[in-house]
Amino acid sequence: MKSKKAVALLLFLLYLGAISMAAQKTPRTYIAQNTEENITVDGKMEESSWQKTSWSSSFIDIEGIKKPTYETKFKMLWDDTNIYFFAELKEPHVWGTLKEKGTIIFYNNDFEIFIDPDGDTHNYYEFEMNALNTIWDLYLSKPYRNNGHITDGWDFKGIQTAVQVNGTLNNASDIDEGWSVEIAIPWSFNTAPGGKPHVPENEYWRISFSRVNWDYDLQNGKYSRKKDSAGKFLPEYNWVWSPQEVINMHEPERWGYVYFNKDSNITDYIIPEDEHIKWYMYELYRGIKSGNEKAWTTKNEVLQTAPKLIKGKPVIAQLEKNNFGFDLWVKSPFTNNKLIIHTDGKFETHHDKTN
Repeated sequence: MKSKKAVALLLFLLYLGAISMAAQKTPRTYIAQNTEENITVDGKMEESSWQKTSWSSSFIDIEGIKKPTYETKFKMLWDDTNIYFFAELKEPHVWGTLKEKGTIIFYNNDFEIFIDPDGDTHNYYEFEMNALNTIWDLYLSKPYRNNGHITDGWDFKGIQTAVQVNGTLNNASDIDEGWSVEIAIPWSFNTAPGGKPHVPENEYWRISFSRVNWDYDLQNGKYSRKKDSAGKFLPEYNWVWSPQEVINMHEPERWGYVYFNKDSNITDYIIPEDEHIKWYMYELYRGIKSGNEKAWTTKNEVLQTAPKLIKGKPVIAQLEKNNFGFDLWVKSPFTNNKLIIHTDGKFETHHDKTN
């Protein structure tokens, strides 16, 4: 009788886990194709490689609910030297005021790229540019929630950027169609000291994109961010490729997946099973950081969660506290690897050498 009750309870808990997982939003994916064509960075997308490669899904509001006022989409390519981006931003009034590199570009309407090559949420990169082709590139050791160091004097060495305006820039007398950006970032930015650039052939990176857009005012024919009756700037719109579900781009675990395809006919990238576990682990992590530990119970003197059904497999997370913080970990039923999130939010995989 007791064993029947235990089985019934386990099945019920797995059912609840299945419902919870079904409610989660899966990050978007994109397949970046390899090219052998010489790409000229001019903002025009005239090369045949650009013409043949696919557009991304259209951007959505950062919380994943509202449809943006204006459409945004991108394309990507890569070769042995660079990773290429092309984005199209629809907008009836193309304007920009910031002309000095390294200024806070999102105080203008802008296009942004976020790159976390190894997907551990640490040591990632941010890039912003406006319609004047003014750029701001940053290196972040950790997300803001983990008090990381932000190096805004950091540069993508050798980066090429271009803007093409389909209309007239900073001219309120007409209606524009929008603007496009083209970017080439050398792989060398992702080089360990003394090492060689790592080109992720047939691998994926965590990457996401954002577009900041402001309501505007016109004074003497000049554009500026709109203010309310109290003289405060109205809040910006945040439109993204892969929804963050919160108004915060600096939760890298929510970013999309870009697969760098080489000589393959794949048309759809399948996110690895362990990544699904990772999303669940970061839900738990954010709960712990906010003081919510309701998911955890003590069993055999170990803090753990009830079984969670992920991709058809039960997953139990464990929490180990120490004098310096905690480790949150899961033994993957898919790979037998030990997946760990440390106190500072860094993700780590301990590989099972018996695989």
